[in-house]
Amino acid sequence: MNNSIVTEFMILGLAQKPELQGVLFIIFLFIYFVAFLGNMLIVVAIVYNTSLHTPMYVLLLALAIVDIICTTSIIPKILEAMLTSRKIISYGGCMSQLFFFTWSLGAEMVLFTTMAYDRYVAICFPLRYSAIMNHYMCVALLSTVMAIAVTNSWVHTGLILRLTFCGSNTIDHFFCEIPPLLALSCSPVRINEVMVYVADITLAVGDFTLTCISYCFIIAAILRIRTTEGKRKAFSTCSSHLIVVSLYYSPIIYTYIRPASSYTFERDKVVAALYTLVTPTLNPIVYSFQNKDMQAGIRKVFAFLKH
Repeated sequence: MNNSIVTEFMILGLAQKPELQGVLFIIFLFIYFVAFLGNMLIVVAIVYNTSLHTPMYVLLLALAIVDIICTTSIIPKILEAMLTSRKIISYGGCMSQLFFFTWSLGAEMVLFTTMAYDRYVAICFPLRYSAIMNHYMCVALLSTVMAIAVTNSWVHTGLILRLTFCGSNTIDHFFCEIPPLLALSCSPVRINEVMVYVADITLAVGDFTLTCISYCFIIAAILRIRTTEGKRKAFSTCSSHLIVVSLYYSPIIYTYIRPASSYTFERDKVVAALYTLVTPTLNPIVYSFQNKDMQAGIRKVFAFLKH
């Protein structure tokens, strides 16, 4: 049972200078518009086109949904605070935001690994791809993603709910994230820090390592391609994927592997923007919009809307 004295939190945001609020509002609104529209377009295109009902595109569909949930759990509240100057979020609202954010964080990390495995099978075992990545395997992989994401979210949110907040209610961040909440707690947070560290090692470092291993096998297969043009296209695709993956994992590992006492929130807020705002915006561009089948699927959606 939660015995918290604090019933609401004040979120300071990315910057406190009044002259920057207008610029930041436009930037956040643009990011949300691009991320939401881009990911929603992917969702509609894959659902509408039966030709895209394959494991690869189902995983892209899942990634788009996760990105929509991630950005929607954070950015609308930021925009509301900037527009109304009301930076207050209720205790329940903060815990809900934390739950959906940690869920999307866990889901995205496991999805990146799953997508890398899918590409590894497709490139290294093209003749066996359909047999390996069949309907049952796809369901099993997505079920695993969901189970890990929900477990990750329930554990961290549950551990935060047991804490008492009896002092300052000012969160020096732009959303309810674990580190700034631990910094405000009047209760011992050692168990929280241990579980965050365990999750960071197993999910972030573990998934990043598995993803990189998959891409090492993919690159080895690419090197066996005889045509220079084929190698160039394959390397271009892999490099863009690895850049996005690195942009996502690196700040997460950096943020969560340290104890709460070592956080410097002015710097860490900028770092957090990489995996909460930048990556969900880049994912549709890097993983989907460059794909010819996806482009054809999107054109079909627009053609349908014209009629």
